[in-house]
Amino acid sequence: MATHFNLADLFETVVDTVPAREALVCGDSRLSFAELDAGANQLAHYLAGQGVKAGDHVGLYMYNGNEYLEAMLACFKIRAVPINVNYRYVKAELLYIFDNADMVACIHHREFIPAIADVREDAKTLKTLVSVDDHSGAALAMTGSVNYKAAKAGQRSDRNFSERSGDDYFVIYTGGTTGMPKGVMWPHEGIFFAAMGGGGHFSPLGPCEKPEDIASRITEWPMRGIALAPLIHGASWWYACIQLLAGNALILNPNRSFDGAAVWQIVADEKVNALQIVGDAMAIPLLEALAENPDRWDLSAVFSIGSGGAIFSDVKQAAFKAYFPNVFLTNSFGSSESGQMGMDNGSKKTAAGLGNVSRSDYMDVIIVEESAPRRAELGETGIFARIGYTSAGYYKDPVKTAETFVELDGKRYLLTGDAAKLEADGSITVLGRGSNCINSGGEKIFPEEVEGALKAHAGVYDALVVGLGDERFGSRVSAVIQPRHGINLDLSTIQEHCRKHIAGYKIPREIHLIQELPRAPSGKPDYNLARAYAESGKGAVG
Repeated sequence: MATHFNLADLFETVVDTVPAREALVCGDSRLSFAELDAGANQLAHYLAGQGVKAGDHVGLYMYNGNEYLEAMLACFKIRAVPINVNYRYVKAELLYIFDNADMVACIHHREFIPAIADVREDAKTLKTLVSVDDHSGAALAMTGSVNYKAAKAGQRSDRNFSERSGDDYFVIYTGGTTGMPKGVMWPHEGIFFAAMGGGGHFSPLGPCEKPEDIASRITEWPMRGIALAPLIHGASWWYACIQLLAGNALILNPNRSFDGAAVWQIVADEKVNALQIVGDAMAIPLLEALAENPDRWDLSAVFSIGSGGAIFSDVKQAAFKAYFPNVFLTNSFGSSESGQMGMDNGSKKTAAGLGNVSRSDYMDVIIVEESAPRRAELGETGIFARIGYTSAGYYKDPVKTAETFVELDGKRYLLTGDAAKLEADGSITVLGRGSNCINSGGEKIFPEEVEGALKAHAGVYDALVVGLGDERFGSRVSAVIQPRHGINLDLSTIQEHCRKHIAGYKIPREIHLIQELPRAPSGKPDYNLARAYAESGKGAVG
């Protein structure tokens, strides 16, 4: 049976190469590659026995844990499609994703049984439910769920699956700035090369040329890396796959909330080499824990800190450098739709923007005009775009798919939605999310740049910037700020500080103080809630 650029095929090749290596650590759970594979096989056989077949959608409604990775791999093994379910969804959102994703099965933590019971009758396609025990005590009978361990018990632990394909899909649901989440469809081969480096992240041999090459990309000394975001978030899920497909050890944060000190304890105990974070939302508590606990942990094994999926401000990067002067620090760009779009290690930063990346054969800056899209000329600003390996579109949403993909010179470009400038040297500066761009008196202002200036103030813990309606200028810059404990902030002080970092027209015209900024579990900002808070006038200070 042929091996393909299919994530299950690739994982099984790694398992057969380094079966005894430690693959996954989450709290007290430790699994070797062979043990993780066997558990995934058992669950895959159970799901198949319940009628789950190739192309069927299976929800993963869980916190971080070894069960999440087992379930993901089990789906891949039988060519089913895992669907990430945000564990903070309320009733309407949960029913929406069950229905929109045409979910036939769901693997969930036990505490979510009451939430599932609320929508069970209306989720017409949902047939099979498997419950991971969490000591919550919710009754399995409420939904007819089967205990996770009981489902696996007695199932064969060998493979014995049919041939797969690199064109098999998985779907990741991503929250948009408006409306309900959208399901981004990815073929396995596409995501392997677009988001996982084609297996070449840790090997001097580079990306794989054929599926069997994955074995030769496994290094002699495995790296220990921790994924700090929930696995429901694309960046964390990709990082988990990168680690496993490299034969490395994947460490997960088992805690339900993000506590900086608890994370550093895990990093020290597990001798973690690399941390994967999601922007400032994670950087801030990690840095505060270091400041509050000098010399508490032995962190000498850390040599890499990488961020992706949210803003990683210059000031927070500099703070990490102060604690880890020899660390390899990276700020990656990309999206659920595009995969990895390059990274900035600080060496090519320009005065403006979130970071600067090298132009390549697979990414460019596109100007969308009424007549036809075109490539940007040097010095022009357009939309960050990708060709080659990309997602296939949005599940059951042809309109959104048509808006996101354009044809140019016979090639299909994916428009990421991020504004970007093609610099004079041919590199690309990423400016920020175009949908959040504020047009004030004809001037374009990217919230992320203003947020970076605000976070450089010692009294600002975190900040989000939104545009509010303005009779004269169309929009005005408004900042929602979470101050540090015990710090009093006023508008004039903030404006005076910002003038040292950004142009005058970008300075906030009003500020609203808030006890805690609204963010998703992944750490991504919720601009809709921040805008509503500012529009209400709450927390306004002069």
